[in-house]
Amino acid sequence: MLSYYLRLALKSFARDPGSTTLMVFAIALGIGVCIMTLTVYHAMSSNPISWKNDRLYAITMDSWHPQRPALKNLPQLPPMQLTYTDATYLYNSSIPERRVMSYQTRGVLLSRNENEPLKIRARVTTADFFPMFDVPFRYGSAWNAQADTGPEPVAVISHDLNTRQFGGTNSVGRIVRWSGHDFRIIGVLAPWMPQPKFYDLAYGNFEEPEPLYIPWGWGKALELRANRIFTWKTESIETFERLLGSEATWIGLWVELPTAASRDRMQTLIDTYWAEQRKFGRFQRPRNNRLSAVSQWLADHEVVQNDDRLLVGLAFAFLCVCLLNTIGLLLAKFLNGAPTAGVRRALGASRMEIFAQHLVQAGVLALGGGLLGLLMGAAFLKGVRVLYGDPDVGIGGYQALAHLDTAGIAWTIVLAIVAVLVTGVYPAWRIGRVPPATYLKSQ
Repeated sequence: MLSYYLRLALKSFARDPGSTTLMVFAIALGIGVCIMTLTVYHAMSSNPISWKNDRLYAITMDSWHPQRPALKNLPQLPPMQLTYTDATYLYNSSIPERRVMSYQTRGVLLSRNENEPLKIRARVTTADFFPMFDVPFRYGSAWNAQADTGPEPVAVISHDLNTRQFGGTNSVGRIVRWSGHDFRIIGVLAPWMPQPKFYDLAYGNFEEPEPLYIPWGWGKALELRANRIFTWKTESIETFERLLGSEATWIGLWVELPTAASRDRMQTLIDTYWAEQRKFGRFQRPRNNRLSAVSQWLADHEVVQNDDRLLVGLAFAFLCVCLLNTIGLLLAKFLNGAPTAGVRRALGASRMEIFAQHLVQAGVLALGGGLLGLLMGAAFLKGVRVLYGDPDVGIGGYQALAHLDTAGIAWTIVLAIVAVLVTGVYPAWRIGRVPPATYLKSQ
């Protein structure tokens, strides 16, 4: 019977191609908009390293101005980053299994393939950055702890930078000249795009990871200042040495604590250090020392904001409008074909068979709308990538969110099923309830 119903549906669509096209387009437009917003929202709200959520913790301490908070929009939170004094003291603790200090800087890379040097971002970080955050490698590996203190002139580059500079080949052992110094490449990352960029939200929740990574010691050796330095105190930080001893916050500190006991010990160490520093006149705000797991870190800093949730709601509201219009068109179409349904009823077809016939028609429409909606969603996401493209090295952070994935395809299937149920059930039920005698008398 299904094949018979499908043939009837196709014949019905052929008799009225205009309204059929309009209904398919309405369903597709609603589904396409929903796919776009849901895909971006899902990427924004996800935990990019969820399998380590109970092991990785950001350390923050409120060293800010006594009378005002560090974050005006989130006054209950301490600064996102630490001072050099606080970060280095806590980093030297033996409690964590792994620990990472890092910050972002910028320098000039002498390009092999470009006419002009490239001004690119780099991350000055410690050796544990790569194993702690499960950063994947295509070629080579990371440096060891000794390279941090040397510091050794080694570097890890991203997949995109390797493709741009070396055509994607194994560039381990090659030399890149950045900020006037030669660095030997010891590792090339596989494609890696954690979104949100959980390990450093100070530069944007969805910024692309840096294309270049160098050992921690080079920060001091080359006096590499962070791209963003936050300070509340009137003090001179014009020289790098003064920056190191200042109350400015610019260094992110993450630790890996595998057990509850290690977390308790680390929290005790932070609180004890806070109390000691408070005696010397620092930390004049109420105690607000935090060990934040990744999920809590993202939630505290409102990576997904109310505006983003509102957009999802508006997308579904738009889908509802599209489906309501489709219901009206489909009901009118079915009622126009009521004489044919009346004849089938008179020949012995049951109400359930009439209902099934017309529900199949709605299903075919929803299937066509779902397929077209999938293409529209992909096109809308491509538009987002173009809109938020960054001409700097790599792509813009929001572009990484706007990719159709298996979740988007799954949402298409679900929304298509919803479209069948919403648009098809009532018109199919309504046509099945029409008395056949009404139409037989007129034939």
